Formats: sequence, C-alpha cells, structure tokens
Amino acid sequence: MKLYNKLPVALAVTAALCSGSVIAQEFTQEQIDAIVAKAVDKALAERQAKMDAAINKKADIVTEPQSTAQTPDMAIPYGVKFSGYARYGAHFQAGDQKYVGVDGSYNGSSAIGRLGNEGNGGEFQLSKAFKSERGAIWDVNVMFDHWGDEVNLKKAYAGVTNLLESNPNAYFWAGRDFHQRPQQGINDYFWMNHDGQGAGVKNFDIGGVQFDVATVASVESCNPEMVDDGDNPSRISCTGGSGTGDKGNYALTSKIHGMKVGPLDLEIYANYGFDSKAIDSDDRLKAWQGGVVLSHTNDSGVNKVIARYSDNADNSVYNKTDDLTTVYASFEGLHKFTQQAQVEYLLAFHDYDNSADNTDNRRNYNAIVRPMYWWNDVHSTWLEAGWQRVDYDQGGDNKGWKVTLSQNISIAMGPEFRPMLRFYVTGGEVDNKRTARVNGTDDTTLDSFNVGAMWEAWF
Repeated sequence: MKLYNKLPVALAVTAALCSGSVIAQEFTQEQIDAIVAKAVDKALAERQAKMDAAINKKADIVTEPQSTAQTPDMAIPYGVKFSGYARYGAHFQAGDQKYVGVDGSYNGSSAIGRLGNEGNGGEFQLSKAFKSERGAIWDVNVMFDHWGDEVNLKKAYAGVTNLLESNPNAYFWAGRDFHQRPQQGINDYFWMNHDGQGAGVKNFDIGGVQFDVATVASVESCNPEMVDDGDNPSRISCTGGSGTGDKGNYALTSKIHGMKVGPLDLEIYANYGFDSKAIDSDDRLKAWQGGVVLSHTNDSGVNKVIARYSDNADNSVYNKTDDLTTVYASFEGLHKFTQQAQVEYLLAFHDYDNSADNTDNRRNYNAIVRPMYWWNDVHSTWLEAGWQRVDYDQGGDNKGWKVTLSQNISIAMGPEFRPMLRFYVTGGEVDNKRTARVNGTDDTTLDSFNVGAMWEAWF
C-alpha cells in the first residue's frame, strides 16, 4: 500500500530527470532541484484532490433527504444553533423625557417613532434539531430574554414536522413559545400577542391554504412587593418575572394564510379568550377578536393594510375588560427609489371604547416616516419623523412630535441587515393637556433632547 501511494511521486521525479540528457546538461543543479520539487508538489496536490473528491461522495445521513416527502428545506444543521435579537447602548437625556412618548399612547412602545427612542434588552435562543429514522424532523428550543431587572424564560418547546406523508410541512408543537405576535417594526407594536404555553399546529395545508390553530395559556407571574417580616422588613414577596404554571387565562387562536386575492396576499386571524376556575367566578370573562392583513409586494417594496376588531379585549384575548371594544387599523410600507435611497412609513388609528366606563375612552392617531440613504454598503444616514395625538373623550387631548437623525454602520446595504452600530440625536416635544408626568408638576409641555449610541443585531 505504501509503495502504491509513493508511485505517482516516483514517476514524476523520473519524468523530470529523464526528459533528455542534452537538455538536462544545460541546467544547473539548483534548477534541476526546483523542477523536481515542483513536479513532486503537483503530484501530491493531484492525489489530495482525488482523496477529497472521494470523501465528498459519501452520503451525509443528517443533511440528505431520506424520503420523497422530505424537501431539501427540511435538512437540519449539525450541533446547536444560536440565534436571537438584542440592542444595547448609552442614551443621554438632556430634556424632560428620556424617551419621547405621548401620555395615553396605546399602540406601540414607540408609537411616535422607534429610531433613537427605545431602551436596551435582548432575546437569546438555543435550538437543537433531530431526525428520526423515518425522516421526521424534530427541534427543541429554549430562549431567555433581558428587558428589565429579571432574566426570564420566554421559550421552552419542542416541535416536529415531516410527520405526515399527506401534509409534510405541517408543524406540530407543544410547550412555551412566542405565539401569534405579528409585529410592526417602525412603531414596535404587537397588534396581537398571545405568548404563553400550550400546543398547536402550524402550516397545515388545506387545499393550498395554510392553517394555524392552537390553544395557549397565559403564564403566571408576580409583582415584587415589600414584606414587613419582623427582623427582615426589606424582604420581597417574589423576584418578579414569569413563573412555570398557567395563570388561568386561555386563548384559542387561529390563522389562515397563503391566500391570494388577485395581486394581494391575504391573512385572516380569529381568536377566542376564556378563563378557567383558577380565576374567581366574578372575574371570569370571554373575549374574541378578528383581524385581516392585505399586503402587496413588488420590486419597489411592499405595502400592507392591517385591521383588527376586539370585543372585551384589546390586542390580546388573555386580558379582558367587560364592555370594552377596540379597533386598530394601519397602513404601512417600504418604497425603494433606488437600492441606496429608500423610505419606510406608517399611518395608524386605534380606538378604545369602554361603554361601561367612558372616563378612559380615547383615540390614537399616528404618523411616522423614515427616509434612509446608503452612502455605500457600510455607511448610511436615516432621518425619522413621528407625530401622535391621543384624543380623550374627557379631559382634553395629548399630542407630540419627534425627530431623530441617525448615522449608521451596518453589515450590508438595506434596512433589513444587522448587526448595526447607530449614533443618533433625538429631539421632540409633547403636550399632555390631560395629564402631566414630570415631577408631579402641572407643566403639560415636555421638551426632549437626547443623544445616544447603540448596537442592534438579529441573528
């Protein structure tokens, strides 16, 4: 075997030395040595290439499809996958508000505009995929988040797909997960949110239409309180954050997607909320909500219309209020003038109406526009302007505006690419005629000027 392995090298050396005695005599010894070395390197490289090709032909039992029902998209990676989203930075407050916000805002943590107007935190997930001998693809996922003083377990679930030959893309799951939380990015609003623990199926194909259905429960949690306990009056009742059990508020959720109405994509949501006997009988309520999303995508960008109606609830049927009805509607989109010049925009309306107690009834109006320009595939400049009005039935209205200028360094050209380093300055003004939230004073006008630096990444 050793002799066979050395044969190509020997032949190469012989060929180099015996190419002609007359020619060889015209070369110095150093030149001959260089020719021989070059021939040896070439023979070794060819031998290594043949060995690599033979290795590559071996089947990979993990990533190769094992049945005709399985598609290449169902191939699974080796090891544990690390993914998540995070943003952290410094935010210097030089005015009345650290983050510009209109009092009574009800549609998004940054309803007046998200750029340069959001706090720190992150979500970090580990996932592991498995494949059974019959070709079913399993995954186990765990996620922790850090959006306050506590680090919470947000996900702990398992799921399986490629289980049914008649419906290979159907994904069955059980556990704790982010659930039915469609989000708008520019105002950071989950216009539905049913995070919790339960079970369900996603992407179940019915005649070319995808169907999701699940039953989920809100996770129990506690609010830390000081306890006067004799010698230790500073003891707190709990550490906060989410627990391990169900709270007693449940939701039956459903979504139909993958539908076309002419050139438009259509999604339909329908949810029902109910309570178990863990909730006091006087507090048990039922709620329902429905939503529709129409979107159109082309080479120049995307436009989307969202409409949601809720009875006894707002954006979640977990949280119920008797005689409450809410309506949310928005128009948002992204337009590309060129690859370097783009703009995002949002118009939104939110009506909160409690017929039993109208003291808190109000309507939210929002408008946000964000033009963006990329100088190259690394550097970009964004300008975001936002306006909001909260119109109360009683006590007047609150309104405000915000403008942010941000200079960014990102991994590629486009608003969807992260990681990104962001250096920004934010200014704004809020006039809260109904309420004032600065040092208990009666001053309703709040001026803001903030400077910050932040990194943001999803991976």
